[in-house]
Amino acid sequence: MTVASPRLLLVEDDRALAELLSRVLTEEGHAVTLAEDGQRALHLALTGHWDLLVVDRGLPALEGLDLIGRLRGRGVAAPILVLSARGTTQDRVDGLDAGAEDYLTKPFEVAELLARLRALLRRHAGGSRTVRLPGGELDVAARRVHRSTEDDVDLSDRECRLLGVLASRPRQVFTRRELLVQVFGDAESESIVDTYVHYCRRKLGRQVISTVRGLGYRLGPT
Repeated sequence: MTVASPRLLLVEDDRALAELLSRVLTEEGHAVTLAEDGQRALHLALTGHWDLLVVDRGLPALEGLDLIGRLRGRGVAAPILVLSARGTTQDRVDGLDAGAEDYLTKPFEVAELLARLRALLRRHAGGSRTVRLPGGELDVAARRVHRSTEDDVDLSDRECRLLGVLASRPRQVFTRRELLVQVFGDAESESIVDTYVHYCRRKLGRQVISTVRGLGYRLGPT
């Protein structure tokens, strides 16, 4: 029986580095697809199924961490490794808080990159992605919140995506405009954000999302 190659989306705008990585990763056994800007990566990630993503930060059209936040908010559960020249402690913290599982700073050793990707594949093989919420855990694939002291709660697709975006950066305040674009695709009035915040609170309690007056919303109680 043959084993399918892991499907890897490489998001890198440096053409020379992208070509090198594509060759190395293909030789390692990955089925590699390249996206050279954030918008193209967003489209590919939302319309395909991926086992791994390798994402640069300084991308044209859509910055790398914004890309990751949108993907996590829309239920893309594949493990993500950030590959970036930005290597301060705060840079790494920002990358992990955005929803990445790992962060590797350029310049890097190819052997270490490959080892980290193998570790991510082992860690996430067959697993479903969950994110922490106040009072429970959100199972993104099942669109369900598991609570230890109460019954589980099923969510609509939009409710799940809204909570996923907020949980991708739990300390950040998101404006209504940011949530509109990341969750609802910029197709409706910002009032729809308030509507779905109300729906989530009605199902999970007011503590799940707090209002920051004059700014927007963030995960958790005030």
